This record gives sequence, structure tokens and C-alpha cells, in this order.
Amino acid sequence: MTEYPEYVAQNIANWTKSNAEYTGPRAREAWAKEEMTWGVFGGIPEADLNVYGDVSGLDVVELGCGTAYISAWLARRGARPVGVDPTPAQLETARAMQREFDLEFPLVEAIGEDVPLPDASFDLAVSEYGASIWADPYRWIPEAARLLRPGGRLIFLRNSTLVTLCMHIVDNATETLQRPQRGLNRIEWEDTAEVEFHLPAGALIDVLRDSGFEVERLIELYAPEGAETHAYYDYVSADWAQKWPAEEIWMARKRADA
Repeated sequence: MTEYPEYVAQNIANWTKSNAEYTGPRAREAWAKEEMTWGVFGGIPEADLNVYGDVSGLDVVELGCGTAYISAWLARRGARPVGVDPTPAQLETARAMQREFDLEFPLVEAIGEDVPLPDASFDLAVSEYGASIWADPYRWIPEAARLLRPGGRLIFLRNSTLVTLCMHIVDNATETLQRPQRGLNRIEWEDTAEVEFHLPAGALIDVLRDSGFEVERLIELYAPEGAETHAYYDYVSADWAQKWPAEEIWMARKRADA
């Protein structure tokens, strides 16, 4: 077994807890959704943003799939997904959902920084709050590039730089800066001991380009009108997210010469 980085064990422990408290009990609802929506406030349809486009016939790897509802949504639209996640409890929930919904695709226990799958095996790599914030970007983004064929796309959703800069350990997203942007990357949260990674846009673009990607689009997500603060992911209020972007969708394509 590949030795995981030191921060992975605590993140797995927290995601095991989340699986018991929230993601597991909500997995059935997530798998049953006919229309995909973007963001923690759930009010922005994929049909409006057209991030994925036509995925029929595409080989897809989801890095940090959790309970694999994104992979399930893509599979129902003709894609051939493989879900990758390091948390056994999350993957067991995903397998239970596969049996319940009669929808099978491979699930691999691994971290986004080191995926035991062949080079150039996929047309699309995706991450919705998976590897995009829980894995080291200096490792998982080159790994995504390795897994993709030339011309393949990388799509990921993460917290915005602004909400990260404004996050307070007790008061959640504030209207004042809580940390410097210079040197922003690894953040260890004192209350949970979780480790997240949040590169600012300039550094992230450099990593993407150095890994062989060209950035095609960046979508800043605001909470839609009428949105309410999430009952579980309440680190940012709907009021805050209606004034400033709380989330970002990044879209990049692997260069043909990479």
C-alpha cells in the first residue's frame, strides 16, 4: 500500500464522521437528483452554466468522489466514470447506493495525489470539494494531468480565495480579512485538525500551466436570491455569499503537447 501524506489520516477521520452524520444519510437524496446543481447553496443548474457539456462516451475520473453522486450523475448521462476516494466509509456508502440504484462503476480507494490508474486513461477529470481542497495542489493537479489524454478536461469546484481569506475559526466567513493571501496554501483548522489546501488564483494558474493545462474558464459562484444558509455546511451564510463569491468552478484543458 502506498504511504499516504501525514495529513490524510486526520482528513479521513473527519470524513468518516461526516459520512455517519451527513453525507451518508443524504447520499440517497444526492444520487436521486435528476438535475445537477452547482454550489453549496444548490440553486445553480448545470443546464444554465453548461460546465460539463455532453459527456456521453467519455472516460471520467472523479478525484475525491465521496459517496460518488457526481459520478452517478455522469454515468446516467452516458459517461464511464471511475470514483477515487481515500475514505473507506464514503466508498462503502457509494457501493450501497450503486446496489440500490442498480448503477455500477469502479470505485478505487486512493488519494488524489497518487491514483493507481494508468496514464492517459481519461477524457475528463472532475473534483467537487474532493481533491480540489483536500489534496496538495502541487501533487494532485500533475496527477490529474497524468491521468488525462491530450485534450482532456479538468473541472473542479472549490472554495473561493476570498471566502478562505475571510474565514474565522469561530465566526465562520466574516466581512474582514482573517489571514494574509501571500503564502496562502495549506490551512490546518484548529477545531477539527483537518488540513485543506487553498492556493490563490495566480499560484493555481501557475500550477495548472506547469502541469500542462490551459485555463479555459473560471466561474465565480454567488448564492442565488432566496437561498438559505446550509444546515450542515454553514461556514458561509447565504447573505455573505449573495454579496461575494463563496465558490469557484475551474475549467482547464490538457495541452495536446503535454
